[in-house]
Amino acid sequence: MAEMMEEKRFRKIFEYILDEINEGVHVIDENGKSIIYNRKMAEIESMSRDVVLNKNIHEVFQFLENEESTLLSALQEGLVTKNVKQTYFNDKGKEITIVTNSFPITDGDGEIIGAMEIANDITKMEQILRGNILKGDTRFTFDEIIGQSPAFQEVIENAKRASRTSSSVLIIGETGTGKELFAQSIHNESSRAAEPFIAQNCAALPDTLIEGILFGTKRGAFTGAIERPGLFELANKGTLLLDEINSLSPHLQAKLLRVLQEKKVRRVGDTKDIDVDVRIIATINEDPIDAINENRMRKDLYYRLSVVALYIPPLRERKSDIPQLVQKFIHKYNRLFQMSVESMSEEVRRCFFDYEWLGNVRELEHVVEGAMNMMTDEPQITFSHLPYQFRRKSQWKEEQQAPQPNVMPVQFDAASDNGKMDLKSKMDEFEQYYVEKVLEKHKGNVSKAARELGISRQSLQYRIRKHGMRETEE
Repeated sequence: MAEMMEEKRFRKIFEYILDEINEGVHVIDENGKSIIYNRKMAEIESMSRDVVLNKNIHEVFQFLENEESTLLSALQEGLVTKNVKQTYFNDKGKEITIVTNSFPITDGDGEIIGAMEIANDITKMEQILRGNILKGDTRFTFDEIIGQSPAFQEVIENAKRASRTSSSVLIIGETGTGKELFAQSIHNESSRAAEPFIAQNCAALPDTLIEGILFGTKRGAFTGAIERPGLFELANKGTLLLDEINSLSPHLQAKLLRVLQEKKVRRVGDTKDIDVDVRIIATINEDPIDAINENRMRKDLYYRLSVVALYIPPLRERKSDIPQLVQKFIHKYNRLFQMSVESMSEEVRRCFFDYEWLGNVRELEHVVEGAMNMMTDEPQITFSHLPYQFRRKSQWKEEQQAPQPNVMPVQFDAASDNGKMDLKSKMDEFEQYYVEKVLEKHKGNVSKAARELGISRQSLQYRIRKHGMRETEE
Protein backbone atom coordinates (compact mmCIF):
# COMPACT_ATOMS: atom_id res chain seq x y z
CA MET A 1 0.00 0.00 0.00
CA ALA A 2 2.80 2.38 0.96
CA GLU A 3 4.57 1.55 -2.30
CA MET A 4 1.46 2.43 -4.33
CA MET A 5 1.11 5.73 -2.49
CA GLU A 6 4.75 6.53 -3.18
CA GLU A 7 4.32 5.72 -6.90
CA LYS A 8 1.22 7.93 -7.10
CA ARG A 9 3.08 10.76 -5.36
CA PHE A 10 6.04 10.39 -7.74
CA ARG A 11 3.70 10.44 -10.77
CA LYS A 12 2.10 13.69 -9.54
CA ILE A 13 5.51 15.31 -9.18
CA PHE A 14 6.52 14.06 -12.64
CA GLU A 15 3.33 15.42 -14.26
CA TYR A 16 3.75 18.75 -12.47
CA ILE A 17 7.31 19.14 -13.75
CA LEU A 18 6.29 18.22 -17.31
CA ASP A 19 3.49 20.81 -17.30
CA GLU A 20 5.71 23.59 -15.98
CA ILE A 21 8.58 23.35 -18.47
CA ASN A 22 8.51 25.63 -21.50
CA GLU A 23 9.02 22.89 -24.13
CA GLY A 24 6.47 20.54 -25.57
CA VAL A 25 6.98 16.90 -24.58
CA HIS A 26 5.36 14.00 -26.45
CA VAL A 27 6.09 10.31 -25.70
CA ILE A 28 4.76 7.26 -27.54
CA ASP A 29 4.96 3.58 -26.60
CA GLU A 30 6.24 0.68 -28.72
CA ASN A 31 2.90 0.59 -30.62
CA GLY A 32 3.05 4.26 -31.56
CA LYS A 33 0.35 5.32 -29.10
CA SER A 34 0.74 8.57 -27.16
CA ILE A 35 1.35 7.98 -23.44
CA ILE A 36 2.76 11.36 -22.32
CA TYR A 37 1.58 14.70 -23.71
CA ASN A 38 2.34 17.76 -21.58
CA ARG A 39 0.46 21.04 -21.37
CA LYS A 40 2.95 22.99 -23.52
CA MET A 41 2.68 20.45 -26.35
CA ALA A 42 -1.09 20.71 -26.20
CA GLU A 43 -0.77 24.51 -26.53
CA ILE A 44 1.65 24.26 -29.44
CA GLU A 45 -0.58 21.86 -31.38
CA SER A 46 -3.91 23.39 -30.28
CA MET A 47 -5.09 19.95 -29.19
CA SER A 48 -6.64 18.60 -25.99
CA ARG A 49 -4.93 15.72 -24.20
CA ASP A 50 -8.04 13.57 -24.45
CA VAL A 51 -7.86 13.70 -28.27
CA VAL A 52 -4.16 12.69 -28.38
CA LEU A 53 -3.52 10.28 -25.50
CA ASN A 54 -3.87 6.54 -26.21
CA LYS A 55 -4.13 7.18 -29.96
CA ASN A 56 -1.68 6.54 -32.76
CA ILE A 57 -0.03 9.67 -34.17
CA HIS A 58 -1.53 9.15 -37.64
CA GLU A 59 -5.02 9.08 -36.13
CA VAL A 60 -4.77 12.71 -35.03
CA PHE A 61 -2.01 14.35 -37.11
CA GLN A 62 -1.39 14.70 -40.85
CA PHE A 63 2.06 15.06 -42.38
CA LEU A 64 3.20 16.50 -45.68
CA GLU A 65 3.58 14.12 -48.61
CA ASN A 66 6.84 12.14 -48.52
CA GLU A 67 7.49 13.29 -44.96
CA GLU A 68 7.21 11.18 -41.81
CA SER A 69 6.92 12.12 -38.16
CA THR A 70 10.38 12.34 -36.60
CA LEU A 71 8.83 10.78 -33.50
CA LEU A 72 7.75 7.70 -35.48
CA SER A 73 11.14 7.56 -37.21
CA ALA A 74 12.76 7.44 -33.77
CA LEU A 75 10.48 4.55 -32.77
CA GLN A 76 10.63 2.52 -35.99
CA GLU A 77 14.21 3.17 -37.15
CA GLY A 78 15.96 4.30 -33.98
CA LEU A 79 16.80 7.65 -35.60
CA VAL A 80 17.94 10.52 -33.41
CA THR A 81 17.10 13.97 -34.83
CA LYS A 82 18.21 17.24 -33.29
CA ASN A 83 17.03 20.76 -34.04
CA VAL A 84 14.98 19.67 -37.07
CA LYS A 85 12.17 21.87 -38.36
CA GLN A 86 8.97 19.93 -39.01
CA THR A 87 5.64 21.11 -40.39
CA TYR A 88 2.41 19.10 -40.05
CA PHE A 89 -1.32 19.56 -39.35
CA ASN A 90 -3.52 18.88 -36.33
CA ASP A 91 -6.94 17.18 -36.45
CA LYS A 92 -8.62 20.42 -37.56
CA GLY A 93 -6.16 21.09 -40.38
CA LYS A 94 -4.24 23.83 -38.57
CA GLU A 95 -0.62 24.04 -39.70
CA ILE A 96 1.97 23.53 -36.96
CA THR A 97 5.71 24.19 -37.32
CA ILE A 98 8.13 23.10 -34.60
CA VAL A 99 11.84 22.64 -34.05
CA THR A 100 12.09 19.17 -32.57
CA ASN A 101 14.57 16.86 -30.87
CA SER A 102 13.40 13.25 -31.22
CA PHE A 103 15.06 10.07 -29.99
CA PRO A 104 14.18 6.45 -29.20
CA ILE A 105 13.69 5.12 -25.67
CA THR A 106 15.33 1.75 -25.00
CA ASP A 107 15.21 -0.79 -22.20
CA GLY A 108 18.24 -2.26 -20.47
CA ASP A 109 18.86 -4.65 -23.38
CA GLY A 110 18.85 -1.93 -26.04
CA GLU A 111 15.39 -2.80 -27.37
CA ILE A 112 13.29 0.20 -28.44
CA ILE A 113 10.22 0.46 -26.22
CA GLY A 114 9.08 3.94 -27.16
CA ALA A 115 10.14 7.35 -28.46
CA MET A 116 10.14 10.90 -27.19
CA GLU A 117 10.24 14.35 -28.71
CA ILE A 118 10.95 17.74 -27.14
CA ALA A 119 9.59 20.58 -29.26
CA ASN A 120 9.68 24.36 -29.53
CA ASP A 121 6.93 26.22 -31.36
CA ILE A 122 8.03 28.38 -34.32
CA THR A 123 4.64 28.54 -36.07
CA LYS A 124 4.30 32.30 -35.57
CA MET A 125 7.89 32.95 -36.57
CA GLU A 126 7.37 30.88 -39.72
CA GLN A 127 4.33 33.02 -40.58
CA ILE A 128 6.34 36.21 -40.01
CA LEU A 129 9.07 34.91 -42.29
CA ARG A 130 6.59 33.96 -45.00
CA GLY A 131 5.21 37.48 -44.87
CA ASN A 132 8.62 38.96 -45.61
CA ILE A 133 10.35 36.24 -47.59
CA LEU A 134 10.04 35.10 -51.16
CA LYS A 135 11.52 31.60 -51.41
CA GLY A 136 11.42 29.56 -54.57
CA ASP A 137 8.70 31.77 -56.09
CA THR A 138 10.93 33.52 -58.61
CA ARG A 139 8.43 34.28 -61.36
CA PHE A 140 10.33 36.96 -63.22
CA THR A 141 12.90 36.58 -65.99
CA PHE A 142 14.58 39.06 -68.32
CA ASP A 143 11.95 38.27 -70.98
CA GLU A 144 9.34 39.93 -68.79
CA ILE A 145 11.23 43.19 -68.26
CA ILE A 146 9.57 45.85 -70.39
CA GLY A 147 11.56 48.76 -71.80
CA GLN A 148 13.23 49.73 -75.07
CA SER A 149 14.82 53.05 -74.11
CA PRO A 150 18.62 52.95 -74.58
CA ALA A 151 19.43 53.63 -70.90
CA PHE A 152 17.09 50.88 -69.73
CA GLN A 153 18.35 48.39 -72.31
CA GLU A 154 21.88 49.04 -71.10
CA VAL A 155 20.86 48.12 -67.55
CA ILE A 156 19.27 44.88 -68.81
CA GLU A 157 22.42 43.94 -70.72
CA ASN A 158 24.62 44.64 -67.69
CA ALA A 159 22.31 42.57 -65.47
CA LYS A 160 22.50 39.66 -67.92
CA ARG A 161 26.30 39.83 -67.84
CA ALA A 162 26.20 39.82 -64.02
CA SER A 163 24.15 36.59 -64.15
CA ARG A 164 27.22 34.70 -65.36
CA THR A 165 29.08 35.10 -62.06
CA SER A 166 28.37 34.91 -58.33
CA SER A 167 29.63 38.41 -57.50
CA SER A 168 27.58 40.66 -55.25
CA VAL A 169 25.18 43.04 -57.00
CA LEU A 170 23.88 46.39 -55.75
CA ILE A 171 20.70 47.53 -57.50
CA ILE A 172 20.10 51.27 -57.17
CA GLY A 173 16.73 52.77 -57.97
CA GLU A 174 13.80 54.72 -56.61
CA THR A 175 10.82 52.94 -55.06
CA GLY A 176 8.68 51.31 -57.73
CA THR A 177 11.31 51.02 -60.47
CA GLY A 178 11.37 47.21 -60.42
CA LYS A 179 14.50 46.37 -58.43
CA GLU A 180 13.24 42.98 -57.26
CA LEU A 181 12.22 42.10 -60.81
CA PHE A 182 15.87 42.52 -61.83
CA ALA A 183 17.06 40.53 -58.79
CA GLN A 184 14.81 37.58 -59.62
CA SER A 185 15.83 37.71 -63.28
CA ILE A 186 19.54 37.63 -62.37
CA HIS A 187 18.93 34.62 -60.11
CA ASN A 188 16.89 32.76 -62.74
CA GLU A 189 19.53 33.36 -65.41
CA SER A 190 22.39 32.23 -63.15
CA SER A 191 23.84 28.82 -62.36
CA ARG A 192 22.04 29.06 -58.99
CA ALA A 193 18.56 29.08 -60.56
CA ALA A 194 17.67 25.66 -59.14
CA GLU A 195 18.68 26.71 -55.62
CA PRO A 196 16.75 28.88 -53.11
CA PHE A 197 15.96 32.53 -53.76
CA ILE A 198 15.11 34.32 -50.52
CA ALA A 199 14.15 37.98 -50.26
CA GLN A 200 14.12 39.99 -47.04
CA ASN A 201 13.00 43.59 -46.68
CA CYS A 202 15.49 45.04 -44.19
CA ALA A 203 13.11 47.90 -43.30
CA ALA A 204 10.19 45.60 -42.46
CA LEU A 205 11.38 44.40 -39.05
CA PRO A 206 13.19 45.88 -36.01
CA ASP A 207 16.90 45.20 -35.47
CA THR A 208 16.21 42.93 -32.51
CA LEU A 209 14.22 40.58 -34.74
CA ILE A 210 16.01 40.88 -38.07
CA GLU A 211 19.41 39.94 -36.61
CA GLY A 212 18.10 36.53 -35.60
CA ILE A 213 16.29 36.14 -38.92
CA LEU A 214 19.40 36.90 -40.97
CA PHE A 215 22.02 35.03 -38.95
CA GLY A 216 19.99 32.48 -36.98
CA THR A 217 19.83 31.93 -33.22
CA LYS A 218 21.35 29.54 -30.71
CA ARG A 219 19.13 28.04 -28.08
CA GLY A 220 19.33 30.07 -24.86
CA ALA A 221 20.99 33.10 -26.50
CA PHE A 222 18.17 35.20 -25.03
CA THR A 223 14.83 34.57 -23.36
CA GLY A 224 12.75 32.34 -25.62
CA ALA A 225 15.57 31.80 -28.14
CA ILE A 226 15.53 28.46 -29.94
CA GLU A 227 17.98 26.71 -32.23
CA ARG A 228 17.04 28.14 -35.63
CA PRO A 229 18.91 28.66 -38.91
CA GLY A 230 19.02 32.15 -40.39
CA LEU A 231 18.39 33.27 -43.96
CA PHE A 232 22.04 32.85 -44.94
CA GLU A 233 21.84 29.17 -44.05
CA LEU A 234 18.46 28.74 -45.70
CA ALA A 235 19.73 30.41 -48.89
CA ASN A 236 22.91 28.31 -49.02
CA LYS A 237 24.00 27.63 -52.64
CA GLY A 238 21.34 30.11 -53.79
CA THR A 239 20.66 33.85 -53.73
CA LEU A 240 19.74 36.16 -50.85
CA LEU A 241 18.09 39.48 -51.76
CA LEU A 242 18.45 42.17 -49.08
CA ASP A 243 15.98 44.91 -49.93
CA GLU A 244 16.59 48.45 -48.62
CA ILE A 245 20.02 47.55 -47.27
CA ASN A 246 20.47 51.13 -46.01
CA SER A 247 17.78 50.44 -43.37
CA LEU A 248 20.08 48.09 -41.44
CA SER A 249 21.80 49.52 -38.37
CA PRO A 250 25.60 50.08 -38.50
CA HIS A 251 26.04 47.11 -36.14
CA LEU A 252 24.20 44.74 -38.48
CA GLN A 253 25.94 46.19 -41.53
CA ALA A 254 29.29 45.38 -39.89
CA LYS A 255 28.14 41.84 -39.15
CA LEU A 256 26.88 41.46 -42.72
CA LEU A 257 30.23 42.65 -44.08
CA ARG A 258 32.02 39.97 -42.05
CA VAL A 259 29.78 37.26 -43.51
CA LEU A 260 30.42 38.52 -47.05
CA GLN A 261 34.18 38.61 -46.57
CA GLU A 262 34.63 35.33 -44.71
CA LYS A 263 31.72 33.37 -46.20
CA LYS A 264 30.88 32.20 -42.69
CA VAL A 265 27.91 32.98 -40.49
CA ARG A 266 27.63 32.81 -36.72
CA ARG A 267 24.23 32.43 -35.09
CA VAL A 268 23.24 34.90 -32.41
CA GLY A 269 24.60 33.62 -29.10
CA ASP A 270 26.82 30.96 -30.68
CA THR A 271 30.60 30.67 -30.83
CA LYS A 272 30.79 28.40 -33.90
CA ASP A 273 31.02 29.58 -37.51
CA ILE A 274 29.00 27.91 -40.26
CA ASP A 275 30.26 27.92 -43.87
CA VAL A 276 27.79 29.45 -46.33
CA ASP A 277 27.85 29.87 -50.11
CA VAL A 278 25.31 32.59 -50.87
CA ARG A 279 25.15 35.18 -53.62
CA ILE A 280 24.05 38.55 -52.25
CA ILE A 281 21.91 40.96 -54.24
CA ALA A 282 21.15 44.16 -52.34
CA THR A 283 18.91 47.09 -53.24
CA ILE A 284 18.93 50.72 -52.18
CA ASN A 285 16.32 53.36 -52.99
CA GLU A 286 18.59 56.40 -52.76
CA ASP A 287 21.94 57.61 -54.00
CA PRO A 288 24.43 55.36 -52.13
CA ILE A 289 26.89 58.26 -51.87
CA ASP A 290 24.24 60.28 -49.99
CA ALA A 291 23.56 57.26 -47.77
CA ILE A 292 27.28 56.97 -46.95
CA ASN A 293 27.70 60.70 -46.28
CA GLU A 294 24.67 60.68 -43.98
CA ASN A 295 25.81 57.52 -42.13
CA ARG A 296 23.01 55.30 -43.37
CA MET A 297 25.44 52.98 -45.11
CA ARG A 298 28.97 51.88 -44.30
CA LYS A 299 31.46 52.78 -47.02
CA ASP A 300 33.24 49.40 -46.77
CA LEU A 301 29.93 47.55 -47.13
CA TYR A 302 29.05 49.66 -50.18
CA TYR A 303 32.32 48.75 -51.89
CA ARG A 304 31.82 45.07 -51.03
CA LEU A 305 28.27 44.98 -52.36
CA SER A 306 28.74 47.11 -55.47
CA VAL A 307 31.08 44.74 -57.30
CA VAL A 308 28.33 45.08 -59.90
CA ALA A 309 26.23 48.24 -59.55
CA LEU A 310 23.02 48.58 -61.57
CA TYR A 311 21.24 51.95 -61.70
CA ILE A 312 17.60 51.57 -62.78
CA PRO A 313 16.39 54.85 -64.27
CA PRO A 314 13.07 56.22 -62.97
CA LEU A 315 10.07 56.16 -65.29
CA ARG A 316 10.24 59.92 -65.88
CA GLU A 317 13.63 59.35 -67.56
CA ARG A 318 12.29 56.67 -69.92
CA LYS A 319 8.81 57.87 -70.82
CA SER A 320 9.09 56.31 -74.28
CA ASP A 321 8.47 52.96 -72.53
CA ILE A 322 5.08 54.06 -71.15
CA PRO A 323 2.89 52.79 -74.08
CA GLN A 324 4.47 49.33 -73.92
CA LEU A 325 4.08 49.19 -70.13
CA VAL A 326 0.44 50.29 -70.35
CA GLN A 327 -0.32 47.53 -72.84
CA LYS A 328 1.29 44.99 -70.52
CA PHE A 329 -0.88 46.13 -67.61
CA ILE A 330 -4.03 46.23 -69.76
CA HIS A 331 -3.35 42.62 -70.78
CA LYS A 332 -2.75 41.61 -67.15
CA TYR A 333 -5.98 43.15 -65.81
CA ASN A 334 -8.04 42.00 -68.80
CA ARG A 335 -7.17 38.49 -67.71
CA LEU A 336 -7.85 39.14 -64.02
CA PHE A 337 -11.06 41.17 -64.49
CA GLN A 338 -12.43 39.22 -67.48
CA MET A 339 -12.45 42.38 -69.60
CA SER A 340 -11.46 43.21 -73.20
CA VAL A 341 -9.91 46.68 -73.03
CA GLU A 342 -7.73 47.33 -76.08
CA SER A 343 -5.77 50.53 -75.47
CA MET A 344 -5.62 54.04 -73.98
CA SER A 345 -6.93 57.16 -75.66
CA GLU A 346 -4.63 59.80 -77.14
CA GLU A 347 -5.63 62.19 -74.34
CA VAL A 348 -4.55 59.65 -71.71
CA ARG A 349 -1.33 59.04 -73.62
CA ARG A 350 -0.48 62.77 -73.56
CA CYS A 351 -1.40 62.96 -69.89
CA PHE A 352 0.88 60.02 -69.04
CA PHE A 353 3.77 61.59 -70.94
CA ASP A 354 3.34 64.91 -69.10
CA TYR A 355 3.13 63.32 -65.64
CA GLU A 356 6.26 63.01 -63.45
CA TRP A 357 5.56 59.47 -62.05
CA LEU A 358 7.19 59.86 -58.64
CA GLY A 359 5.94 56.34 -57.85
CA ASN A 360 7.50 55.04 -61.08
CA VAL A 361 6.29 51.87 -62.83
CA ARG A 362 4.40 50.73 -59.73
CA GLU A 363 2.35 53.94 -59.77
CA LEU A 364 1.63 53.53 -63.50
CA GLU A 365 0.32 50.01 -62.90
CA HIS A 366 -1.92 51.21 -60.06
CA VAL A 367 -3.34 53.99 -62.25
CA VAL A 368 -4.13 51.52 -65.07
CA GLU A 369 -5.69 49.06 -62.60
CA GLY A 370 -7.76 51.86 -61.05
CA ALA A 371 -8.94 53.04 -64.48
CA MET A 372 -10.04 49.55 -65.52
CA ASN A 373 -12.05 49.26 -62.31
CA MET A 374 -14.07 52.27 -63.51
CA MET A 375 -14.80 50.82 -66.96
CA THR A 376 -17.68 48.70 -68.22
CA ASP A 377 -17.43 47.60 -71.85
CA GLU A 378 -15.47 50.51 -73.37
CA PRO A 379 -12.53 49.49 -75.58
CA GLN A 380 -10.30 52.40 -74.52
CA ILE A 381 -9.13 53.94 -71.26
CA THR A 382 -10.14 57.60 -71.35
CA PHE A 383 -9.26 60.50 -69.08
CA SER A 384 -12.58 60.16 -67.20
CA HIS A 385 -11.67 56.58 -66.22
CA LEU A 386 -8.44 57.61 -64.49
CA PRO A 387 -8.47 57.69 -60.66
CA TYR A 388 -9.71 61.01 -59.27
CA GLN A 389 -6.49 61.86 -57.42
CA PHE A 390 -4.48 61.28 -60.60
CA ARG A 391 -6.80 63.50 -62.71
CA ARG A 392 -6.59 66.19 -60.06
CA LYS A 393 -2.76 66.17 -60.04
CA SER A 394 -2.62 66.22 -63.84
CA GLN A 395 -5.07 69.12 -64.16
CA TRP A 396 -3.22 71.14 -61.50
CA LYS A 397 0.07 70.60 -63.31
CA GLU A 398 -1.45 71.72 -66.60
CA GLU A 399 -2.82 74.89 -65.02
CA GLN A 400 0.37 75.77 -63.14
CA GLN A 401 3.08 75.16 -65.70
CA ALA A 402 3.90 74.41 -69.29
CA PRO A 403 5.22 70.96 -70.20
CA GLN A 404 8.85 70.37 -69.23
CA PRO A 405 11.40 69.63 -71.96
CA ASN A 406 12.54 66.02 -72.18
CA VAL A 407 16.23 66.93 -72.27
CA MET A 408 18.39 68.80 -69.82
CA PRO A 409 19.50 72.33 -70.85
CA VAL A 410 22.94 72.67 -72.36
CA GLN A 411 23.67 75.72 -70.21
CA PHE A 412 22.74 76.15 -66.55
CA ASP A 413 21.87 79.54 -65.11
CA ALA A 414 21.31 79.34 -61.34
CA ALA A 415 19.73 82.80 -61.30
CA SER A 416 17.07 82.00 -63.88
CA ASP A 417 14.75 80.02 -61.61
CA ASN A 418 11.33 80.14 -63.24
CA GLY A 419 9.52 78.19 -60.50
CA LYS A 420 9.13 75.07 -62.61
CA MET A 421 11.41 72.80 -60.54
CA ASP A 422 11.65 71.82 -56.90
CA LEU A 423 14.97 72.03 -55.04
CA LYS A 424 15.98 68.40 -55.66
CA SER A 425 15.35 68.71 -59.40
CA LYS A 426 17.36 71.93 -59.58
CA MET A 427 20.25 70.34 -57.65
CA ASP A 428 20.20 67.29 -59.96
CA GLU A 429 20.23 69.61 -62.96
CA PHE A 430 23.25 71.52 -61.63
CA GLU A 431 25.06 68.28 -60.74
CA GLN A 432 24.67 67.01 -64.31
CA TYR A 433 25.76 70.36 -65.77
CA TYR A 434 28.85 70.60 -63.55
CA VAL A 435 29.92 66.98 -64.07
CA GLU A 436 29.61 67.40 -67.84
CA LYS A 437 31.75 70.56 -67.75
CA VAL A 438 34.52 68.94 -65.68
CA LEU A 439 34.53 65.84 -67.91
CA GLU A 440 34.69 68.05 -70.99
CA LYS A 441 37.64 69.94 -69.48
CA HIS A 442 39.56 66.67 -68.99
CA LYS A 443 38.50 65.26 -72.39
CA GLY A 444 36.45 62.50 -70.76
CA ASN A 445 39.22 61.26 -68.46
CA VAL A 446 37.18 59.94 -65.50
CA SER A 447 40.09 59.64 -63.05
CA LYS A 448 41.25 63.25 -63.59
CA ALA A 449 37.68 64.57 -63.45
CA ALA A 450 37.01 62.66 -60.20
CA ARG A 451 40.14 64.17 -58.62
CA GLU A 452 39.02 67.71 -59.50
CA LEU A 453 35.51 67.04 -58.21
CA GLY A 454 36.94 65.63 -54.96
CA ILE A 455 35.07 62.31 -55.23
CA SER A 456 36.09 58.73 -55.96
CA ARG A 457 36.26 57.40 -59.52
CA GLN A 458 33.44 54.96 -58.70
CA SER A 459 31.28 57.77 -57.34
CA LEU A 460 31.78 59.75 -60.56
CA GLN A 461 30.95 56.70 -62.68
CA TYR A 462 27.74 56.28 -60.70
CA ARG A 463 26.75 59.89 -61.49
CA ILE A 464 27.61 59.42 -65.17
CA ARG A 465 25.23 56.45 -65.30
CA LYS A 466 22.63 58.25 -63.19
CA HIS A 467 22.39 61.15 -65.65
CA GLY A 468 22.64 59.01 -68.76
CA MET A 469 26.00 60.41 -69.82
CA ARG A 470 28.46 58.36 -71.85
CA GLU A 471 31.82 57.49 -70.36
CA THR A 472 34.73 58.26 -72.70
CA GLU A 473 37.53 55.70 -72.99
CA GLU A 474 40.70 56.94 -71.28
